[in-house]
Amino acid sequence: MPPRKRRSFTAEYKVEAAHQVIDSGRTVAEVARELGLNDGLLSIWVKDERRRIAAAEVHGDKPLDPAERAELLRLRKQVTELEKDNAFLVKASAYFAAM
Repeated sequence: MPPRKRRSFTAEYKVEAAHQVIDSGRTVAEVARELGLNDGLLSIWVKDERRRIAAAEVHGDKPLDPAERAELLRLRKQVTELEKDNAFLVKASAYFAAM
C-alpha cells in the first residue's frame, strides 16, 4: 500500500480551526473529529493561536473577534479572485494588442 500523501494547510485554515475550539468552548477532540484532523495536530494549532493572542494583548493589540475574522477571510478571498481577474485581463489585452 502506498504511503499517504501529506496534507498541507494554510495559515488561515489553522487559525480558523483553532478558533473553533477557543471560541466555542468545545474540546479539541470534538473539533478534530469534525474536521477530520488528528487531535495532536489541532491542539498544537490551538496552543499557537492562544500564544499569539496573548502576545497581541501584551503589546496592546486587541485580537479580532469572530465576525472580524470572517470578514477578513471573505475579503482575502475576494482580493485573490480580483487578482486572478486582473491577471487574465492583462493577458487578454496583451493578446489583442498584438493582433
